Amino acid sequence: MSLGYTISGFVVGMLVGVTGVGGGSLMTPLLVFLFGFNPAVAVGTDLLFASITKTGGVWVHHGKHGSVDWKIVKWMALGSIPFAIMTLFALKYLMSIGKEITGFITFTLGVALILTACALLVRSVLLNRAQKLKPLDDELSNVENTGRFKHLQIPATVLIGAVLGVLVTLSSVGAGALGTVALLFLYPRMSTLKIVGTDLAHAIPLTAVAGIGHLSLGNVDGVLLASLLMGSLPGIWMGSHLSAKIPEKYLRPVLATILLLIGLKFVLH
Repeated sequence: MSLGYTISGFVVGMLVGVTGVGGGSLMTPLLVFLFGFNPAVAVGTDLLFASITKTGGVWVHHGKHGSVDWKIVKWMALGSIPFAIMTLFALKYLMSIGKEITGFITFTLGVALILTACALLVRSVLLNRAQKLKPLDDELSNVENTGRFKHLQIPATVLIGAVLGVLVTLSSVGAGALGTVALLFLYPRMSTLKIVGTDLAHAIPLTAVAGIGHLSLGNVDGVLLASLLMGSLPGIWMGSHLSAKIPEKYLRPVLATILLLIGLKFVLH
């Protein structure tokens, strides 16, 4: 196993722990630029990596905090899982007829990174607005009546899930930052803890389905996956403890700028 992969996993894990930004937006560009991996292999490996690392986070949110709204997870999954599977079949078909998918995946990755950078900047605005509203945690059984779109709340949630399903399957980016911002927009009166827990719970089946699909297409490097996990798990633990000591308001804009520049490089490649 390459020590470089493990160190990279540790660094990305620590950044995820400090900022809460999804590992895909950091890990996938790193694998492509620093180690020269084919974008399809970087995306596929990172998806399985994400599904494993996020599982521990959901266990904490559901078991310790009770901060997962499973109704919303179900509605998002109704959109994301079918569209992830359809996207995988589309990739398989393109590969079977000899079409090169690397350029398509690279472009989608760039778009996803640009959207993630924008989401990082918008997130603080949405959080500030949400803090001015009284949370309705005790009434979450009627979220379709308390969300932004009232009777259209469920279709809107399913639609967001569908968009994430396509984007995450093609780029491995979006399940974290974009999912959180989408939920903040759809459910402005839900507590931040519940937003994070719900988004995390939805990301696991999505990244697992997409990752297994990429594995079947031959887009996963097993040695790389194991090396990244060895470094990332202690990195996330350390980053989570450092997050209270590092001023996120300075780190988040810097991270957003870096992701924006990387995204533009992929799109204009």
